[in-house]
Amino acid sequence: MAVSRREALRLGGVSVLAGAGAAGVAGCDARAPMSEAVPSGRADYTLRIATGQVELAPGTVVSTTTYNGRFPGPLLRFTEGRPVVVDVHNDTGTPELLHWHGQRVPADVDGAAEEGTPYIPAHGMRRLSFTPGPAGFRFYHTHVAARGDLTRGTYSGQAGPVHIEPKTNPGAYDQEVFLTLKEFEPSLSHGGDIPQTFLAGSPVPDLKRKGEKAMADSLARGMPRGYEVGYRVFSVNGRRLGHGPPIKVRTGQRVLFHVLNASATEIRSLALPGHTFEVVALDGNPVPRQADVPVLWIGTAERVSAVVEMNQPGVWVLGDTSDDDRNAGMGTVVEYAGRSGSPQWTAPPAFTWDYRTFARPGSTPRRPDATIDLLVEKSNAADKGFNIWPLNGVPFSLDSNKPVLEIERGKRYRMRLRNASDDIHPLHLHRHTFEVTHISGTPTGGLRKDVVMLGGYQTLALDFTADQPGLSLFHCHQQLHMDYGFMILLRCS
Repeated sequence: MAVSRREALRLGGVSVLAGAGAAGVAGCDARAPMSEAVPSGRADYTLRIATGQVELAPGTVVSTTTYNGRFPGPLLRFTEGRPVVVDVHNDTGTPELLHWHGQRVPADVDGAAEEGTPYIPAHGMRRLSFTPGPAGFRFYHTHVAARGDLTRGTYSGQAGPVHIEPKTNPGAYDQEVFLTLKEFEPSLSHGGDIPQTFLAGSPVPDLKRKGEKAMADSLARGMPRGYEVGYRVFSVNGRRLGHGPPIKVRTGQRVLFHVLNASATEIRSLALPGHTFEVVALDGNPVPRQADVPVLWIGTAERVSAVVEMNQPGVWVLGDTSDDDRNAGMGTVVEYAGRSGSPQWTAPPAFTWDYRTFARPGSTPRRPDATIDLLVEKSNAADKGFNIWPLNGVPFSLDSNKPVLEIERGKRYRMRLRNASDDIHPLHLHRHTFEVTHISGTPTGGLRKDVVMLGGYQTLALDFTADQPGLSLFHCHQQLHMDYGFMILLRCS
């Protein structure tokens, strides 16, 4: 039977599977059947979801929900193809979900209620058994709807890195560093979003006219600008700039940074004065063309893996290019051996982030078997002050779990996105890795991701093979957008 997200919450986490078997999931709730497919005995990892406090700096303590009483959650190291068992305990009074972002796992393990994943019951647990993959830098996070509750969903501290050991080494390096970027203490305002121009690509005139007219008509009717989210404090690995342990390096080292943007809503940038980043992987997938860049731009839920040659001895700030955000804590310190003193910051040159830099040059995308066209629009302040985000005129319903698009197993699909808003949308497809095949009208090839930013008033295309049976969720990873309509389900049979 089909059960909505809200009804599942009302039932307190009873197992509800939509079109998927229970293999791979077991619960301690007496009402939920134990799957015989789940191994008994000790789990490889145990995660506990609980509310508590995180000290970002002396005198700066935030109350939030975390994994294992810390932020970020523990680094989980898996081996591609080797089955793993994870016990997830929920010590809160509300049913929860844990999403294995970027992995190809069954829908009932993936961690999205829309796909039929059972909730982790309040004051209960679930044992998850799955085979990790693909190799690379992934992560795990909550996937509950927050709506206007800024203590829920990815506004909370429920995020942690995953590294699935690769079959091939991304390059020679001397040290590996994992960084999780995150803001805390969110609040709502009607101030409007700040336009961002860092992303390569040109606006499409008719999309710009359409979006600007819709906004102008709304404001002319006396509507306020729709809610946006701002934050008070910022952190890297759960510590404000200057209050965490420095990253200690030696001259001549090659340091591989794995950077995760665990924000609920924000795009982040990162620079290290005097140094460049050699990007070797995006979202854990090796790039066809490695390239040196002075700044990393990282959309919500994106990951970047980059090697830095340590050739500028000193004590430096590795931080966001926004002075306000960096001064509020979004940064950490890199300290060379034998050097001391106050960390130094120098603003990098203006830099445009262009995915095409890392794609295979001169490639023509393979012809898809079918194409899915999606128009993104914004209905300003249409739901009690919150923007609504329809796809092809229809916002996703959390009550009915619709709309659903039917796709055929084994076929290659191209999703063509047209953005009639000035917002940048980090697009995420669950349980698949896709290939970015067009950016602002330019064909690209070889760039494999699970999140990609769609620019304001721009177009983008991504191709995927329907190789995961059952339901897969496609959505904007900006929590405020997905909660208010920017989702669609794909059903593969």
